[in-house]
Amino acid sequence: MTLHELQDQALRLSIEERWELVNALMRSLQPSSQSAVKPQGLVASLVGIAKTDAPSPTDEEAQAILDERLVQKYL
Repeated sequence: MTLHELQDQALRLSIEERWELVNALMRSLQPSSQSAVKPQGLVASLVGIAKTDAPSPTDEEAQAILDERLVQKYL
């Protein structure tokens, strides 16, 4: 069966059957092992660098930090 024939047959399926086909194809493209792909090079060295135990700043705190930085930079 050619790719064109396969596409024609796939388009004759119901929407639900097409979604099942899409999901099956996506699963077939997943790596065979369950482990995640490990980053290489510079990315691997930066993984987790910004992680802290402190909670994220609120919007108001972030704006105050930005304002302070801009004052330091331009004044």
